[in-house]
Amino acid sequence: RLAEIDTQAPLPLEWPPAKLKRDDKELYRLFKRLEFNTLLERLALVDYSEAKLKTITSPQLDPKIFSGQELAVILLEDSLAVGNKEMSLLFAGDGFAAACQGLEEYLGREATLITDDAKKIYRFAFDREIALEAEVHSCQLAAYLLKPGSNMDIPNLVRAWTETGVDRGEQSEQEHVAAHASLLPKLWQSLKENLQATKAWELYREIELPLSRVLARMERTGIAVDVRELETIGAELQAKIVDLEERIITAAGYEFNINSPKQLGEMLFERLGIPPVRKTKTGYSTDAAVLEFISDSHEVVPLVLEYRQLVKLQSTYVQGLKDVWDQETGRIYTNFNQMVTATGRLSSTEPNLQNIPIRLEEGRRIRKAFVPGGGYQWLLAADYSQIELRVLAHISGDSTLTEAFRGGQDIHRRTAAEIFGVALEDVTDSQRQAAKAVNFGLVYGQTDFGLAKSLGIAKKEAASYIDAYFHRYPGVKEYMDHIVAQARKDGYVTTLYNRRRYLPEIGSRNFQRRSFAERTAINTPIQGTAADIIKLAMVEVEKRLEAEGLVSRMLLQVHDELVLETTSEELKRLAKLVVTAMEEVVQLNVPLVVDVKTGSNWYNMESIKD
Repeated sequence: RLAEIDTQAPLPLEWPPAKLKRDDKELYRLFKRLEFNTLLERLALVDYSEAKLKTITSPQLDPKIFSGQELAVILLEDSLAVGNKEMSLLFAGDGFAAACQGLEEYLGREATLITDDAKKIYRFAFDREIALEAEVHSCQLAAYLLKPGSNMDIPNLVRAWTETGVDRGEQSEQEHVAAHASLLPKLWQSLKENLQATKAWELYREIELPLSRVLARMERTGIAVDVRELETIGAELQAKIVDLEERIITAAGYEFNINSPKQLGEMLFERLGIPPVRKTKTGYSTDAAVLEFISDSHEVVPLVLEYRQLVKLQSTYVQGLKDVWDQETGRIYTNFNQMVTATGRLSSTEPNLQNIPIRLEEGRRIRKAFVPGGGYQWLLAADYSQIELRVLAHISGDSTLTEAFRGGQDIHRRTAAEIFGVALEDVTDSQRQAAKAVNFGLVYGQTDFGLAKSLGIAKKEAASYIDAYFHRYPGVKEYMDHIVAQARKDGYVTTLYNRRRYLPEIGSRNFQRRSFAERTAINTPIQGTAADIIKLAMVEVEKRLEAEGLVSRMLLQVHDELVLETTSEELKRLAKLVVTAMEEVVQLNVPLVVDVKTGSNWYNMESIKD
């Protein structure tokens, strides 16, 4: 025995002072800075104002609750939470209907409403045909602009932006969210101050908040679908799928389950002897990238690729749209997600109407089922022409690119002429196609490797295209170098409207992560600004429709395209209104150009003639 602890040593210390104490506020700040979200939840931080929740099920409503000039509300599925200085009130059961009546009256007068999601309030107002007078503010929308990609539930936002919260205890999830209603004013104040500090207040006030109202109306309107046309398309697809199944089995030489990745892998890489590209835990990888890579190895591979595409169309779009088609109205109602993408682009879910395939003719035909609703005769589609390249010309200030757009030239033909050193009239179709890939590829920060892959050419040849491009468009190269350097300095990039995208990997030692962040730094100001412009256009179009009292309605936004339904009487008037609104909504140093088409469905559309 080398040593022994003397447990009888005299220590002048009492136990109570030795008890470990912690500073929860300081711990909160540390955990928040380090993004230790699980540890944040374990702190069980309690709001220091001791906010409480009271559930009201009585139909008798205290008129004082909806009488102030500022109100905090969280609209839940079958209940309504209202916050005041003392506590949060959760109206459920018979109390819910009474509270909804109180909210209706409140929204109809000049006042301020603070809520989690403004779009829900606008939907509430439109469903009840309320003449909305109250000013509505959205905490989630503000938080999205400040930190896209973060957890948007209200308890998390309260913790993140006010360093307070409510201990959940025995509360249900709904009760826990409702208990935070009294903290919304404090949350909103913090968010507003941060929006102003980061110069994002105008983005919130002039673009995103008004857009919430537009989207709420579009969601409520929906779009009409001819389900009989869908069934016709579905029958044709099914016939092609059956034919492909037979051809695949014949080419393989034996029967197997085409929909089983395991059996498909065994057929390709064992029976046919094609060298495997990648293995997974369960067998051979047969994803789309692998099949594309080996598509020249055997006649069966292209058949499998086509089979998968048609099955996807049948299940996701034909059957998927039929499943959500409303028999009573004959329409489909999607959800437009305003707080998802880092670039600011909208997304669409349940169903996703922005991803209807257009590369395959069978995919494009699905658009034939989208038609004007009752009382309307035409669909009108207005599409920004090459908006991202026009934004690039504006942001970079490149004189050659600017001159091409101002002169109304075919930008891809002009780029081909610059890259290949030929006259505009001598540019071939293949040269124009290569130039188009360069134009759009560089917008997304594409490398010579990526360009070579997309064009099917050697990496060296792709590099020569890029070098020639930058030689002829030096302003674009200067912009790209500058924005990457600025991102390294600031840790983020912004659009023209001060939408920020943070790039934590811009200084990473990992080459792939750093390269991705650099490409994102180049692309975000372009794609994000284009998204902001389209949103501004939607707000402006809606404003003009209301001002002129037209019955025409906006239905969809799909990337750079707006889709509306209109009547024969309003068709030409609407076309002029939409083009003017979209082209004049913002002044760049190059013109914005909008192409307008119309038709009796979304597939058969033609340009409008004067």
